[in-house]
Amino acid sequence: MPEGDTVFRTCARLHEALAGRVLRTAELRWPGLSTATLAGSEVTEVVPRGKHILIRLDSGWTLHSHLKMEGQWRIERTPPDGHHHDHRRGATAHPADARAVLVTDAWTAIGLRLGRLDLVRTTDEHTLVGHLGPDILDPAFEEAVAVANLAASGTAIGAALLDQRNLAGIGTLWASESLFLERTNPWSSDLPPGQLSRVVARARRLMTAALPHAVQASTGVRRDGENTYVHARSGRPCRRCGTTVRVAPIGPPTRERTMFYRPACQGGLAPTDDGAPVAPLGASPGSRGRRPRERR
Repeated sequence: MPEGDTVFRTCARLHEALAGRVLRTAELRWPGLSTATLAGSEVTEVVPRGKHILIRLDSGWTLHSHLKMEGQWRIERTPPDGHHHDHRRGATAHPADARAVLVTDAWTAIGLRLGRLDLVRTTDEHTLVGHLGPDILDPAFEEAVAVANLAASGTAIGAALLDQRNLAGIGTLWASESLFLERTNPWSSDLPPGQLSRVVARARRLMTAALPHAVQASTGVRRDGENTYVHARSGRPCRRCGTTVRVAPIGPPTRERTMFYRPACQGGLAPTDDGAPVAPLGASPGSRGRRPRERR
């Protein structure tokens, strides 16, 4: 699932392309939204809220989307006639997996494989994102509130970081990397406020540093396979101690998420890890190194 830094970059691109421009046409391919009329509205801004995207219009409406696992927004130049043509079929064409198509005179934004799409009054945005904790990439990020939320969660720190009600924007990559770099066991709870603050501050620094780059990296190296310390490196040697990186589920039943960690560096084996040998991620179709599907 795209994390807060990826969503932040997506919003920046959408804002640059759409803000201040009037929608020539708008097609929403979503149950209950297909008859919505947005043409003639001007996009005032596109802003992120954790992993959520808010496209605000001067008509007082907000188009909200969430990328979930596979979604993305693609931006293309709008052809002079305003139509994207499939020359093989002689017809106007947008991908079959397009869920939203927003056309201005200059640019067209296409929402592909979106996990969620809503249209609400801008004054009602809180019904969609009001449950979220402080956005870790917000310039006015309230670290003290986020730390207090984590402390009050009563659950393992790894799961608490992934709960968007505590703080918004962190996913499995930045949770795994931040906890590793702070030598914190993801399954530990009742951590002192100082340690919680260090983990949150580390995640914020890593994610802020990642904003200008398409490839996420915590190591300073953006080459594939070298850009992280533990995330997606199960079965491979730890960069710190040389022993094996492991992967295990974390979180309550039916809502487990994936956590990569190194027992020798982070206080021991996870309670959800049986200790069996771990093959390198993707080594074989049935290997234990395969990453479970992430859930929101």
